[in-house]
Amino acid sequence: MFQDVAIAQLVFLAVGLLVAGALTGLLAGVFGVGGGAIIVPVLYEMFRLQGIPEDIRMPLAVGTSLAVIIPTSIRSFRAHKAKGAVDLSILKAWAVPVVIGVIAGSLAARYAPPDVFKAVFVVVAGASAIRLLFGRESWRIAEDLPKGPLMKVYGLVIGVLSALMGIGGGQISNLLMTFYGRPIHQAVATSSGLGVLISIPGAIGYVYAGWPKMAVLPPLSLGYVSLLGAALLIPTSIWTAPLGVQLAHRLSKRKLEVAFGIFLSIICLRFLLGIIT
Repeated sequence: MFQDVAIAQLVFLAVGLLVAGALTGLLAGVFGVGGGAIIVPVLYEMFRLQGIPEDIRMPLAVGTSLAVIIPTSIRSFRAHKAKGAVDLSILKAWAVPVVIGVIAGSLAARYAPPDVFKAVFVVVAGASAIRLLFGRESWRIAEDLPKGPLMKVYGLVIGVLSALMGIGGGQISNLLMTFYGRPIHQAVATSSGLGVLISIPGAIGYVYAGWPKMAVLPPLSLGYVSLLGAALLIPTSIWTAPLGVQLAHRLSKRKLEVAFGIFLSIICLRFLLGIIT
């Protein structure tokens, strides 16, 4: 009897992760994000049900999310690039500082308490949602992105925050690019490329950060990366990413902004409640 219950729970979790993977790929294509804002909450709840300690539950969810984002981001970026919507000059300017920021953020994950990860989600998602839902064209820092040191600082900040959130950087870079007058479609497409730069070193960094905890981590974990979670999420996310890209290019600018804003608001409220309770 107990074995039947355990099998039923495993099947339920597997189906849930496959569905979450499909949503992840769709969101990656539509919004230019790696889907981490969906993956992290799902994995967090799954690990909670498995009785994994609070102090390693959140970094394990974030590290696994970054591993899942790797193939999703690559496919999403290739699809957007094929449509000619990616600004490669921005990716070149951000490449090195973003990677440095990701390494710093993933190493900090070894010491950061769980609420730090949630707080970063709330701040970034909240700011992005306000800009997208209520912002006006006049809400701009400048007419175009800066050159030189400030651009590198932006890349560093994107890397650090993305590593702590378990995302592909799309939320933050979309916000920045629209504040500097870039069209939302271009921001989404270019942000998909950041997911590639962030997810690979981020996942490696979380493997290293969680290595001292191997004795208390669940089976089939490599540092703060759950190989089982990644194996269940990756296939469907890869399959649905191009569908999201097609949908993104069919939506109007305003519809895409509203959809992205509502999505981020939901995520913001989810983690805010987690901090309060």
